[in-house]
Amino acid sequence: MKKYSKIILLVLFIGFLSFMIYKITSMINHKKEVTEHIKTIPTFSYQNLSGGTFSNKNLKTNSPTLFVYFNSECEFCNEEAQMIEENKEKFNAIQVIFISFEQTEKIKFFAQKHKLLNHDNINFVSDTKVTFATNFDVKSLPCLVLYDKNQQLIEKIKGQTKAETLLKKLTP
Repeated sequence: MKKYSKIILLVLFIGFLSFMIYKITSMINHKKEVTEHIKTIPTFSYQNLSGGTFSNKNLKTNSPTLFVYFNSECEFCNEEAQMIEENKEKFNAIQVIFISFEQTEKIKFFAQKHKLLNHDNINFVSDTKVTFATNFDVKSLPCLVLYDKNQQLIEKIKGQTKAETLLKKLTP
């Protein structure tokens, strides 16, 4: 009886260990795939505030891009938007895309509150299908994804970041 118990425990242990190795390997491979996927701006399509579509085709060429993933009720997101508003002249050469999974009315109110509407380089879009977080490997709010003028990933920043730091990273 003891012999069977030991064999069963050994088989269970080996099975558990194999399962854990498989899961860890899968996570590492997934992380590599995602990292490769976001090296350049992934294909995307979101709804702009007027109900139209905003996609890769709307991005300006030869211009750095800053994606800001936000929620209108997030205190840090509001502070990030305020910092960008206070330095909006310095951001003129950078296209800034604010993305939220919220309804367009909430996003528009957020944009108006921070006086960021009606700027050629600043866009607000609604991620109605909630794909941004997966496509750009984002797991927190606010999250900033920075791309250079060639649409190559510079950095992904979790949390609030000073405008000066962003400008330094986005301008050569």
